[in-house]
Amino acid sequence: MDKVPMLAEGYERLMADMKALRAERPKVVDAIEEARAHGDLSENAEYHAAKERQGQIEATLGDIEDKVNRAQIIDPTTLSGDRIVFGATVTLLDEDDKPVKYQIVGQTEADAKSGRISYNSPIGRALIGKSKGDEIEVTVPSGDKFYLVEKIEFI
Repeated sequence: MDKVPMLAEGYERLMADMKALRAERPKVVDAIEEARAHGDLSENAEYHAAKERQGQIEATLGDIEDKVNRAQIIDPTTLSGDRIVFGATVTLLDEDDKPVKYQIVGQTEADAKSGRISYNSPIGRALIGKSKGDEIEVTVPSGDKFYLVEKIEFI
């Protein structure tokens, strides 16, 4: 069973999502019971919607519980070194020498708009193991990108 690396805040977010879904479970069961009381289930849209939501909750809970059980929580402030690893915050220079800053995070925490990229993303995979001064080439959906690693931080 592979570990799922994540930052502490990603773990906390998963735990909050799991708590919210577990709280929603009884409400969905009540909705199913109420819809069932209306009679013929074959044409009861409320019943089918509630059953579908129940299935979604159970599937999502199973996925979250799996990730939580396999979680490997990494604190970037305890890391050091001159190579890019999970949790590192990296400043890159793009082809126009504009700085771009990314933090390498887990899949559940990735949000490219806020500069958090998954270690499994094309850029994340290209960055892991690189050092300051290394050049990387990444093929992304919008085409090939070239970057120079300017700074590596563990914050």
